[in-house]
Amino acid sequence: MRTLRTDDGLPLHWRQWGLPGPQPARGTVLIVHGLGEHIGRYEHVAARLNSWGWQVVGHDQRGHGASGGARGDVAGPERLLQDLALVIDELRADAALNKGPLLLLGHSMGGLVAARFVAGGLCASSGGVLPAWFRPVDGLVLSSPALDAGMSGIQKVLLTVALPLLPHLAVGNGLKPAWISRDAAVVAAYENDPLVHDRITPALASMIAEGGAEVLDRAGQWLLPTLLMWAGSDHCVDPAGSEAFAAEAPATVVQSQCFERLFHELFNEPEREQVFARLQAWLDDKF
Repeated sequence: MRTLRTDDGLPLHWRQWGLPGPQPARGTVLIVHGLGEHIGRYEHVAARLNSWGWQVVGHDQRGHGASGGARGDVAGPERLLQDLALVIDELRADAALNKGPLLLLGHSMGGLVAARFVAGGLCASSGGVLPAWFRPVDGLVLSSPALDAGMSGIQKVLLTVALPLLPHLAVGNGLKPAWISRDAAVVAAYENDPLVHDRITPALASMIAEGGAEVLDRAGQWLLPTLLMWAGSDHCVDPAGSEAFAAEAPATVVQSQCFERLFHELFNEPEREQVFARLQAWLDDKF
């Protein structure tokens, strides 16, 4: 595990999974994990990508895993985007990793972060200025992205009240471990993982809600080759967000598939082989 230092002084830990042997990599996949978890939970995803010839990098987002920061909190609405840019800069500066196309693979909150990162590049096409944190990438994979957090009207009102008063007060996120997968072993491992937490602050909740709306607003302008996969039986985020994005995005750019029976963590469901097969087919077709 390597450690980066953010511009506000936090240690940001990242891992890389290289290819065994001398064969050249097809490219690099940068995994962006979800709320409350950490990059170590994607070991099996990295192994599968390695077997297809892709090297893999992933970092613990601030407030998560081994990285610094208060659990489940962000200092500002663009902090996770700035951190992702830092990781990409480090990756680009590494001759061993900076080979072939660079793809983002984001799950849940990480899917929102990755999608919003890509959406930042659409500013120029609409006459705006590119954000300082924007970095070009070559492809995007979204797994159950948090494009609609599924907040009720009451929750939205409470967030509006809490945000200016107690923006960094951490509370339980209300998500039940049983919602992540129908595989009991996956749920048990999640519950017993010391690096998993259930904290969220109004600042982070607001970032998720506003970021999802921003991505959906720009879906029709989407330019980057994207694979969107989501769970039809998701209780952690509202599948309506993915459905709306798929409906608005150009079909020539975005391929999408809903796995109707699956729960939130597609790569950890009993039918995970179907999900991996869909991902492999898209990678082989596009890259």
